[in-house]
Amino acid sequence: MKRIVITGMGAVTPVGIGVDEYWKNITAGVSGIDTIKSFDPSELAVQIAGEIKDFNPADYLEKDLIRKTDPFMQYAYIAAVEAIKQSGIEIEPERTGIVMGTAMSGVATTAFTQDALSGASHKKVGPRFIPKILGNIAAANIAIDYHIQGPSFTVSTACSSGGDAINTAVMCMQSGKADVMLAVGAESVLCPLVIYSLANAKALSRRNDDPKTASRPFDKTRDGFVIGEGGGALVLETEEHALARGAVIYGEVVGCGNTCDAYHVTAPHPEGVGAVSCMKQALADAGLKPSDIGYVNAHGTATHKGDAVETNAIKELFGDALPYVSSTKGATGHMMGAGGITETITCVKAIETGVLPPTINLNEVDEECAGIDFVANTAKKADIEYAMSNAFGFGGQNSSIIVGRYK
Repeated sequence: MKRIVITGMGAVTPVGIGVDEYWKNITAGVSGIDTIKSFDPSELAVQIAGEIKDFNPADYLEKDLIRKTDPFMQYAYIAAVEAIKQSGIEIEPERTGIVMGTAMSGVATTAFTQDALSGASHKKVGPRFIPKILGNIAAANIAIDYHIQGPSFTVSTACSSGGDAINTAVMCMQSGKADVMLAVGAESVLCPLVIYSLANAKALSRRNDDPKTASRPFDKTRDGFVIGEGGGALVLETEEHALARGAVIYGEVVGCGNTCDAYHVTAPHPEGVGAVSCMKQALADAGLKPSDIGYVNAHGTATHKGDAVETNAIKELFGDALPYVSSTKGATGHMMGAGGITETITCVKAIETGVLPPTINLNEVDEECAGIDFVANTAKKADIEYAMSNAFGFGGQNSSIIVGRYK
């Protein structure tokens, strides 16, 4: 099996644009959640989200690219540019590929376009509408500008999309189809249509009066997740290719897992069968024991069932060798397709710096989640060699990615 290493990282998040800014704020316990600013949410039951702050696309993108892209595509592109620049790679077109992960593609553009069309003229629907909402066009825009002609896939496995993008990219390199793969995840779903649906499903926190403490993973008083948006990107290479060009290596993807609960469209399996199986699969792929994992970046969305099931799954798998666990969604909200990438970056940075990011707003651990050190509210120092990132989604989708210190 080929060793797959990480040579570039990029992040666009509610707590900062750029990996350095993201890491500084996520470890400091900064919250990126606030009242929605991108449209007037005053008539909605849920009026809060983790939006990208002070974002002016013109600071990062050419005018033509801005006109023809949805925000989720812009976040993907900006994260990809950062990762490619950090990697210092010269693209070899036919040996480089890209995998894009997104749960809902251009749903917000679809909703706002339909609003403009209703009772109005067909002229309200622009010629760029279709390419702005297609998930694969996010990858296409990056591929066009960087001349990436190898494998190109767009993965849409709900909130597991980002993790599954990494997994798919690794499989492409293991099969010999590419030497370099760009794994990207991005999401921007903020619109009344999506908010109404999730609010009516009682999935979202309604703490409109106190946004910064609304996302409370594993806390006794949690009342649902907060929608987040953003993008993340990784440049992945075979070790042989990275060493041949003298690349700086930031970490290694040592194991990947992907399973399905085959239980329910929206609810996790109550016994966490799929989650346990997924984490086991990633460990087996890595050739590691549970005791080798020092930190788990949990899916931890702050839903009642989800947090409890994931906690029990971690306890079942790790037994007496429980690692530190935290959920960075307390700070960023649930970034859906972007989260699987940015949370894997979190694991890489935790190994690199010896700092574990906190689960903010965790003041009283729910008794159903007790027994684990969730790094409550304040970052901890810990020297770890391996970390796992979990991403679980609707449909019973499960993704686990294990990264390790490169040796």
